Formats: sequence, C-alpha cells, structure tokens
Amino acid sequence: MTVKKILTNYLELNKLRKTPERYAILDAVYSLSGHFTLEELSGKLNAELNFPVSRATLYNTLRLFMELRLVIRHRFQGSTKYEACYDNNSHSHQICTVCGKVIEVKSPQISEAINSLHMKRFRKDGYTLYIYGICSTCQAKMTRKATKNKKTATQ
Repeated sequence: MTVKKILTNYLELNKLRKTPERYAILDAVYSLSGHFTLEELSGKLNAELNFPVSRATLYNTLRLFMELRLVIRHRFQGSTKYEACYDNNSHSHQICTVCGKVIEVKSPQISEAINSLHMKRFRKDGYTLYIYGICSTCQAKMTRKATKNKKTATQ
C-alpha cells in the first residue's frame, strides 16, 4: 500500500496520468520475489494478472519506478534483472563468473563496515555489493574435469 501511495503522490505532484498500466506493473513487481527479468515481469502481467502491456510501457514504467527508488536494476553477467527495493535492506550478491548464478548474501559484517564508513559530503541511503567468483558447483565440475584430464594424460 505504501508503494502505491508513493507512486500516486509522485504522479499527482508532477501532473502525470495515473494509468492502470502503471499500477498493474507495480502490483506485479511487488508480487514477484527476488530478481526478475523484463520477460518474467511481462509473463506475470499476461498470465496471472491478465494485463498485457507493451515492452515500451514496461521499460518506461520501470525507469519511473527506479527514479522513485521502488525498483533497482542489476546488470549480472550480461543480463539485466530488476528487484523491488522499497523498504528492502541493503544486501550483497554472489555472482558466479562461470554459470552466472546469483545468490543474495545478507552479511551483518559488511553492513556494519559500510554503515561505519564515514564519507565526506555524502549521505548514504543504501548499497548493493557484487562479489564475483566461482560457485561450489562449478568448482566441483572444474576439479572433476582436471582430475579426469590428469588420468587420461598419464595413461
């Protein structure tokens, strides 16, 4: 309900139209959990809410939501994903550089370090941290492949 009030207030203050598409997209965004692509959002609107909208409307509306800090855009390993972010705690993401898997990480140590960080002439509102590496699944596959290659090389 709060996000709808934020949107409504912004639209009224800026004399913009309160279209049903904007509110349907907002409902869909906040009904999705975690990260989502534009295609997943479009699918949610079409299939579950029976409210198809054009790709241009999705882009423009998400851009508006990003300005209002209701949505954040992430660029993970060649793909763009979005996430509802109103009243969402700052967090980190582990991103596997091999398979592209993204895992959210909530670390009190990282939060404490960033919160205690004093920045000159800057007020922090939140953060998103990307940690790149190789996930355990990909590490195991790489180890098995290396072991197999060693065995065939010695034979």
